[in-house]
Amino acid sequence: MSTTITDNTFIDILNFIRSTFNKPQGFIPLHAPYFGGNEKKYVLDTIESTFVSSVGAYVNKFEEMMQDITGAKFAIATTNGTVALHLGLIVVGVKPGDLVITQPLTFAATANAIKHAGADPVFIDVDKDTMGLSPAAVAAWLKENCFTTEAGTFYKTTNQRIGACVPMHTFGFPLRIMDLATICKQYHIPLVEDAAESLGSYVGEQHTGTFGDIGIFSFNGNKTITSGGGGAIVANSEQLGKLAKHLSTTAKMPHAYEFKHDMIGYNYRMPNLNAALACAQLEQLDNMLENKRELAEKYKLFFSGRNKEQFVTEAPGTTANYWLNTIIFNSPQEQQDFLQYSNVNQVMTRPIWQLMNKLPMYQHCVSGLLPNASWLEERVVNIPSSYRP
Repeated sequence: MSTTITDNTFIDILNFIRSTFNKPQGFIPLHAPYFGGNEKKYVLDTIESTFVSSVGAYVNKFEEMMQDITGAKFAIATTNGTVALHLGLIVVGVKPGDLVITQPLTFAATANAIKHAGADPVFIDVDKDTMGLSPAAVAAWLKENCFTTEAGTFYKTTNQRIGACVPMHTFGFPLRIMDLATICKQYHIPLVEDAAESLGSYVGEQHTGTFGDIGIFSFNGNKTITSGGGGAIVANSEQLGKLAKHLSTTAKMPHAYEFKHDMIGYNYRMPNLNAALACAQLEQLDNMLENKRELAEKYKLFFSGRNKEQFVTEAPGTTANYWLNTIIFNSPQEQQDFLQYSNVNQVMTRPIWQLMNKLPMYQHCVSGLLPNASWLEERVVNIPSSYRP
């Protein structure tokens, strides 16, 4: 590690982070949950009601709040974001043996959910500025490698159907979802939006997760809003929304006391206990988003006068939730040196994910050319992004 780089760059960054979080010593996490509202009250209320499982008033309230926040006509509470994505793929008709277009620069759950549905991911490049699936790269790959009939779009090499497209709004930064939706419509490919990280992010006035056939969100412990473990599906189609709700509750048909099921369903319903926590968190969403935007502005101002790192900001016409603040170093070596230096000095940072096509279980999958994803993988670092009371 270069002493000069460490002295002039890394120390300055860590000192700024410590002053911003008012913590001159000790450990600073990457993203800690914040409980400053009715969390204890609602969870205790759930315990006292004895309705702690998947039937309860808070589950229904959570779904109503998600409808209001996203503008979607339907919201279905699930146990986590991964099962929400799995169920979303099933609902739009993905079948075993299908191919599903997605990005290599994502958390493993995106690709895993595709495999859970019996399909194989196709990894297409991202745009550098949004870090999300590139509409131009998708269009080019489809034009060169696929053919379209009344039955759908198929991969020329194997005749496998393209069952869906799953873009992901990386770190809460909206990708070019409107362009991608147009391409998917042209090729008759269902669009399942992985908005796991982007609650509170918009393209214009429209919330992420509502541009496709299905959208999904995560409420894991490290997200802007957490229910401990939890997820949600959103949809505007009555058919898809009702089907997702039905399948998430083991496909049990309504009856006062009998157990009748008409489809192979899934036990994916969010417990009332988690929903109580989620409702209390959602009540504070606007405040949390404002607080995180203030933090992002501080980072933006700090990094604007530097040339060794680039602070990632929202694209024009979009509003990011700044879930994880992100910087891009000039070289892979600087990325690795900073990760080591910051974590040794108790300021938690992390690199972006290893590309999915490099993981042993996905190395056999179809991939396009990935210059942008590879470039970002070697330079991106997330820095502390917690709510600051």
